[in-house]
Amino acid sequence: MSHDWARVRADFPLLQREVHGKPLVYFDSANTGQKPAAVIDATDAFYRSHNANVSRAVHALGNEATEAYEGARGKLARHLNVRADELVLTSGTTFAINLVAYSWALPRLQPGDAILLTRMEHHANIVPWQLVAQRTGATIKVAEISTDGVLDLDALDAAMTPGVKLLGVTHVSNVLGTINPVGEICRRARKRGITTVVDGSQALPHMAVDIPAIGCDFYALTGHKMCGPTGTGALWGRREHLAAMPPFLGGGEMISEVRFDGTTFNDPPHRFEAGTPNIAGHVGLGAAVDYLDAIGMDAIAAREQELLAHLTEEMRRIDGLRIIGNAPDKAAVVSFLLQGAHGHDLATLLDLEGVAVRSGHHCAHPLMQFYGVPATCRASLAFYNTHAEIDAFTAALRKVRKLLL
Repeated sequence: MSHDWARVRADFPLLQREVHGKPLVYFDSANTGQKPAAVIDATDAFYRSHNANVSRAVHALGNEATEAYEGARGKLARHLNVRADELVLTSGTTFAINLVAYSWALPRLQPGDAILLTRMEHHANIVPWQLVAQRTGATIKVAEISTDGVLDLDALDAAMTPGVKLLGVTHVSNVLGTINPVGEICRRARKRGITTVVDGSQALPHMAVDIPAIGCDFYALTGHKMCGPTGTGALWGRREHLAAMPPFLGGGEMISEVRFDGTTFNDPPHRFEAGTPNIAGHVGLGAAVDYLDAIGMDAIAAREQELLAHLTEEMRRIDGLRIIGNAPDKAAVVSFLLQGAHGHDLATLLDLEGVAVRSGHHCAHPLMQFYGVPATCRASLAFYNTHAEIDAFTAALRKVRKLLL
């Protein structure tokens, strides 16, 4: 299906603004995605017309709030091709991975066990496992990558020794854009009895994700990167895992009955959703799923690959510019350095030209150490970006290069 991408772009109010007197070029969608009016309106409508707590009251507003919240769970489940009762709604990927770390891994791991991670993981898929390892006596192993930013599957195989109980792997690198073959990785891990946790934060905005086809044990995702509100996300887990896991937090909603001599917990997924959730946020996430599905994830993927090809070609024309990560299969994320320019200085001067990119370590210190750099700049695109913006960005890069060199 062909799309009028200019009309799609017009759905995003923030993209119409100026920064420092110049049209905004927003190339920081890997940090957070912009929100279409449909998502903003859905969140606003909830507070204006339906605001109440979920599963706490039998009055009309309470029923409406519960239906809207559970409706969002159902929309997301269909988007991922999973059952709604296998989907725990969370504040994002960080919470989701910590849930697995403390409810699944902490009760099971012991000295002599190992947790296998890849060099390209975000801190959210490193630090929780370090904390669990410290408390259980387990160790952390690392699967390395090539200088092009490609995961070495032979090295990964070699690292899957009998002591490895869990593998954490990112679906798409937030720094390199590398799309890992998570289906094949999970297949190899499953043959060895290794439980798999996939960080899907950077995958959901860019492509269709069919969780059963991947074959993982857990899949974590963040809503705000896929056009949804901040503070939203989910954890998908195999039903047998969720049923065997103790709650991560205690409080309201996650219980069936409470007595002072003991508590009976609710069934999953509500067992893991203690307290009042971000109801309006997840209603907005449901609207984001509707919006993305209306465009079609295959169309979004094709559009972003077209933009990535243009961006990469134009950046390679700039003298002294080094692209970090050149995997043959990657999402629309480009990390780069400009010879003689500090990343923060470069990003600051680009901002004065109206261009928003991120600079820093991108919550991936081990990856920066691998490349021997303290930080990079990162341009990350979405389907609402344009070829004209890419040209404006590269023109700004050339202007900044002259100022700095």
